[in-house]
Amino acid sequence: MARTAHTSTSSEKQMLSERIYEYLRDAIMRGDFAPGDALKPQDLAKEQGVSLAVVREALVRVVGEGLADRLPNRGFAVPAFSDRRWQDVAEARRTIEPLMLRMSIERGDIDWEARVRAAHHRLARTPAFVPEEGEYYSEAWSQAHRIFHRTLLEGCGNSVLLETFDRMWSASELARRLSTYRNPDRDGAGEHRRLEAAALARDADAAAEALAQHLTLTAAALTSTIHEPAQDA
Repeated sequence: MARTAHTSTSSEKQMLSERIYEYLRDAIMRGDFAPGDALKPQDLAKEQGVSLAVVREALVRVVGEGLADRLPNRGFAVPAFSDRRWQDVAEARRTIEPLMLRMSIERGDIDWEARVRAAHHRLARTPAFVPEEGEYYSEAWSQAHRIFHRTLLEGCGNSVLLETFDRMWSASELARRLSTYRNPDRDGAGEHRRLEAAALARDADAAAEALAQHLTLTAAALTSTIHEPAQDA
């Protein structure tokens, strides 16, 4: 009986931790917390009506995704995206992701090809902007965009590299949402189409080059816009 009660308590704590984690992740992505804002466990526990242990567990997960920093002797905070930080993230992506794509093209099977085709079809058919969500990329498009890029790399079969991609993607997506970036002249759809075509043609050189160029264009665009709010202030 005691074991059943203990299992129930652990399960309840896990559910609460998941809820707080999702709340924090979504709130940070929405911009409810500004860059550099402290994420105080005591305040969050009181606000959400949960224990301090639950909040700390959720915060550790958010840190693991690159959406928060754990500061020595200062608790937790939303990342402050300095130019150096963003350049480090962009450099890491340009270094690692083309290599992963080469591995995917070498190792991916026909099921991987089918997933890439399906992910690209979904991305191409999802509106990037919808009136009710304002000037930012729609949630549906952002999700389809992430799935397409991750699917391209999943053929590598290396879980450690894919976990690294997930962390870098979260950091990049946060940077995108902190920026004022929106370039109607950029042919993002064409860039994704070329990526799909090169990957399915098993042309590793063309695919890696297309991905590196795609990431370089995004990095340059975000660098030019991410600091505008701070400069205005």
